[in-house]
Amino acid sequence: MTEEGLKYIISHSEGTEIEYKKSQTELARSVFESICAFLNRRGGHVVLGADNDGKIVGIDPGKVQGQIDTLAKDMNNPQLINPPFYLNFEPMDIDGKKIIYFYVPESSQAHSYKGVFYDRNQDGDFALRTNQQIADMMQRKQHSNSEDRVFPYLTMADFDSELFDIVRNRIRMNRPDHLWPNLSNHDILRSAGMWLRDPETGKEGYTLAAAMLFGNDRTIHMVAPFYKIDAICRQYNTDLYDDRDKITCNLLRAYGRLMDFCKRHLPEWPVIDGDQRKSIRDIIFREICMNILIHTEYDTRHSSLFNIWKDKVEIINWNIPFNFGLITLDNLRPHAKNPAIANFFSQLDYVEEIGKGTRTMFEYVPRISGGQEPIIEEKDEFKVTIPYLMAGPAAETTEKTTGKTTGKTTGKTTEKILQLIKENPIITMDEIASACEITQDGAYYHIKKLRDKGILIRIGGRKDGHWEIAKPQE
Repeated sequence: MTEEGLKYIISHSEGTEIEYKKSQTELARSVFESICAFLNRRGGHVVLGADNDGKIVGIDPGKVQGQIDTLAKDMNNPQLINPPFYLNFEPMDIDGKKIIYFYVPESSQAHSYKGVFYDRNQDGDFALRTNQQIADMMQRKQHSNSEDRVFPYLTMADFDSELFDIVRNRIRMNRPDHLWPNLSNHDILRSAGMWLRDPETGKEGYTLAAAMLFGNDRTIHMVAPFYKIDAICRQYNTDLYDDRDKITCNLLRAYGRLMDFCKRHLPEWPVIDGDQRKSIRDIIFREICMNILIHTEYDTRHSSLFNIWKDKVEIINWNIPFNFGLITLDNLRPHAKNPAIANFFSQLDYVEEIGKGTRTMFEYVPRISGGQEPIIEEKDEFKVTIPYLMAGPAAETTEKTTGKTTGKTTGKTTEKILQLIKENPIITMDEIASACEITQDGAYYHIKKLRDKGILIRIGGRKDGHWEIAKPQE
């Protein structure tokens, strides 16, 4: 959370999704009732060190870390919060005063604090005292999240064991005080809310969320037989495709596959932010890839599509709609379709609070599209369209990266390509890219330019054809 973002939050009064606690010297224990209520309703923002009107009063600097430690410890204590739920507590300085901020996502499970269930409305937190109130909440939870479906027959042998060590190492680097590195594989999943009791059969087991995150290929096919992310690049060959990756592995590995696909086929669009060089491509598509993994409905026969065209990227995945129609910053209502999966990725720092990814897209996409904004449509299919221009910021990348710079470097690349083709008319795109030290995307770019100018022609098909130089380069 940035200071600017937090100031925007505290400009609003307490309500269904915002809670303030003074906690100047001691942690306000009522904060756990609010956390429980947010988990059970629609999620919300909590600011410790502010009065009921959002005025910053500050926390004693010597008490900040102690309060964070207590929050982390008690959120993992099933005698207090049941089932436990990990949150990211962030100390911040606002106008010279210390506060603690954290976002509580909506949970796919029903949570209690000291044996009492809480819910949230505009007036604050209220305890659910009757069986009917609790049943209504359970019913709402049960119908909203298929990720909690229990598979009693799954064992640790059905998971990709190597991934647990990868998770532990990432947590150690980013959050040295986190409990997961010291837990067993089973206890990591249990603490992440992915070991539950089936309310119909009474049997306990690992959930669909656990299987989708850690399952080996056989397990994925067993629990979600129709799951697939079909990544297709059609920048140049629109009839068939330039490249394709059918992703059916678990979500932790799928994220890397999707990001690699983006890096192969999209320019980096570098930008200088302060004294740091950043990649707009990575900023945008980190959020896009996470969006697919977190919001897809996996208990369905539909697969997800990730299409890269010459002027846009289209992403389509099946989901249970929460908002309907076009989504803009004005009507954005953050909501995780798979809260357990979202929370797990959040612990790994792959994703921040729900909703920030959409704001990031609206901030950065106009910088690569000539001012066009992303188009986000939510119905039974969740569709995101990212327009982009190959020129502009992309032209500032080096030939080493994409092979698409202008001037002398472009001339040198095309000269080298023509020389390679002269020496070997059946040379492949991969071989051209490797010899010129550019990406396959860059090779396609230069070949198309040469063909458009009539310098280069293709005789025959992709497998049995060859290149011919029709005329000298001008």
